[in-house]
Amino acid sequence: MELSRKAPPLICFFCVLFLSIGQTQADSKSKNTNPALSSLSPSSGIQNQTITLTGQNFGSKKGKIYFGSTKLSENKIASWSNTRVTTLVPEGSGTVDVELMTSNEKRSNKQSFKYSKSSSDSSDSITSPQLSSLSPSSGLQNQTIALTGQNFGSKKGKIYFGSAELIEDKIASWTNTQVKTSVPKGSGTVSVQLMTSSEKRSNKLTFTYSSNNSGGSGQGTSFLSNFKILANNDLGMHCVDDDFSVFSILPPYNVLNAQVIAQDANGKPKLVDKNAVILRYSPIPDSNNSINSTSIGKTNFWDIEPTRNKSYVELLFGANLANGQGIKDLYMPADAPALSNTSFGWSDHLGMFAAEGIPIFPFDDQNNYNPYPMLRVSAFDAKNPSVELAHTDVVVPVSDETTCNNCHATGIGAASDNKVLWSKNPVISAQARENVLILHDLNQGTQLVANQPVLCAGCHYSPALDLAGIGQPSGNQVGHKWMSQVMHDYHANQMTQVQVNGKTIFDSPAPIAGLDPSLNGVPPADQQACYQCHPGSKTKCLRGAMTETVTCQNCHGDMEAVGGAHPLKPSGPINQVNLAANQTRKAWVDEPRCQSCHTGDAVNHMTPTGASLANDGIRLMHAFDQNDPSASPFLATNKRFAENDNKLFRFSKGHSGVACEGCHGSTHAIWPSDADHPNDDIASNDLQGHAGTISECTTCHKAGSLSLTTAGPHGMHNVGDLRWALDEDRGHPAFFEKNPDECKACHGSDLRGTVLSRVAADRSWQTEWGTKSVKKGQPVGCYTCHNGPDDD
Repeated sequence: MELSRKAPPLICFFCVLFLSIGQTQADSKSKNTNPALSSLSPSSGIQNQTITLTGQNFGSKKGKIYFGSTKLSENKIASWSNTRVTTLVPEGSGTVDVELMTSNEKRSNKQSFKYSKSSSDSSDSITSPQLSSLSPSSGLQNQTIALTGQNFGSKKGKIYFGSAELIEDKIASWTNTQVKTSVPKGSGTVSVQLMTSSEKRSNKLTFTYSSNNSGGSGQGTSFLSNFKILANNDLGMHCVDDDFSVFSILPPYNVLNAQVIAQDANGKPKLVDKNAVILRYSPIPDSNNSINSTSIGKTNFWDIEPTRNKSYVELLFGANLANGQGIKDLYMPADAPALSNTSFGWSDHLGMFAAEGIPIFPFDDQNNYNPYPMLRVSAFDAKNPSVELAHTDVVVPVSDETTCNNCHATGIGAASDNKVLWSKNPVISAQARENVLILHDLNQGTQLVANQPVLCAGCHYSPALDLAGIGQPSGNQVGHKWMSQVMHDYHANQMTQVQVNGKTIFDSPAPIAGLDPSLNGVPPADQQACYQCHPGSKTKCLRGAMTETVTCQNCHGDMEAVGGAHPLKPSGPINQVNLAANQTRKAWVDEPRCQSCHTGDAVNHMTPTGASLANDGIRLMHAFDQNDPSASPFLATNKRFAENDNKLFRFSKGHSGVACEGCHGSTHAIWPSDADHPNDDIASNDLQGHAGTISECTTCHKAGSLSLTTAGPHGMHNVGDLRWALDEDRGHPAFFEKNPDECKACHGSDLRGTVLSRVAADRSWQTEWGTKSVKKGQPVGCYTCHNGPDDD
């Protein structure tokens, strides 16, 4: 977790925060008298399906929902915020009025909901298409819209916007439950209707046309459409304490970063800023219907410590926050007093939108453990904030698995000396934490036990909690080691000398000799040193594309290296200017880099001493020389896959200013993910139609608007563009004749294909030799279609 390095000094920050809260609460109170329902999504459906009521002035506490004369029971209401309520449709029939009543018994206007028959009620429902929602339900000509419902059939039918019938080329995809198409020319509010290939017509939903002529700084009055959001968590996993009564390492503080891309009249993509759009987040259920909309009741962070009559957050961080309020004034949606408390800010440091400090916990609203909850990021027209332009659903990963239990619970490991009066707290996590303070007092002569709760960063500087952006220890931190040094260097020898639950603990890069070969040299999670404290045994901090053959130590080095026990090599510090003699690693700053393993392409890459090549013969298995105790990361000479100079992956940008994480996914959770973590892949699937790195040019560019080129990300040519495959004069045949070495960079010296030329999705195309098909993951080379590069 990282807090902003651009924040003002701590005392001033909280003064401004409290003034802001006071004004927000005053504004909210003056408006929170007449709830207004603006929409139901869907506005028709069946019993027990999820429905969202959107509007304003609902209040932060649960009220009541009526479907006709039926009052919903409270357990039917999944989430409630000032602007959005999610609930289940009760039993009913026909068309009924839906009405909301706030907790102080103020009634809203009414919206109509139409019950449709389920598939078990009538054979007619099998043949009659039912539209449940349009996403978005307002926007611009040429932007993508998804029609969701049921019984659409598998063959393309017709779509109507008012009296305008869409031509078939406008319909991008058609399944039995969803159709994606482009919005035709129009204005005002029109009815949208679907007709199946068997000429069965659906119900109608409304779509409202909007206009947007503001592209942001320097973009004048360019007409924009087809908005897309690239959004992701910055780290791939954020940690939070499961208890704040003893000591705290990390508060509830999650971070989402986002960029918004739109197309101009020529289909050329442009990044837009805060002058064009407003970004907000809202709860959304995942495929298991798990929804996380609130933090209240899931933690003791805001609870009052009984002996001092102050909340734990005030005792730890000096902030008197409202229940549910995060350190940066963001809330979970159901707890938020105003829309501003769920809105992204603009980060000058990153040059993109950022929601810093979302106070989310790994329990959904039904108290089920889910460390991979979803939030919907929506973009609204800055000139008309009620008009949604686009949305995407992203994981906001959070774990409370950071634990001391394995070594500090009473009677084991560090708490086994029978001469010491160890904790008898029946809650094992609190017991282990109390024992840590007891041990600290014994070894260091402190009095932490008597001054609970303790903020560890109060004495041990942590960049993750540097709200003032000082960049170095201050106050009580001066003279003490950094938090990372204390934890990693001190515990390094402890890990390799003890067994946990009778198992040996490994603190080395994979592969580790002697383990089951089927594990690819990677020890089980409960035997990895990092996962004794960090999420991993239960919650997978490291997951996704890079987990089959590596441990944390393959990138970061062992615990001594992470703790800065050894001076760095010149390649070690992230900032390569004015390197100090014997400089040691700075936590959260001097981290491993992509270019340390992805050192180049198929014909120009590094094979340095002390590192092992992966089976593909291109990438490295270790980000550093294994003989280097500091684990200083390699710096590549071929910068094809390198981050920006002096920046980490999560702060770097590539193709046309798009954030590296926007295309590749979050640090520690690079796309594609695995079957156990499907939520991670939802964003990339939504953007391009399949999981994995954003590689389809049409994600951002209008189809056919790009000339044939090799100026794509990392020197890529057009992806999924048949012109590149079939145009002999401008496509790959002509390019190969002029630039054969450039082709070999990805397709290999023998042009038979490498890991760098694997296709991201199944593809087929027609050639003079017939239909050619390749499966996802298959390397493409000259021999895929030809008998080598010289075959005619």
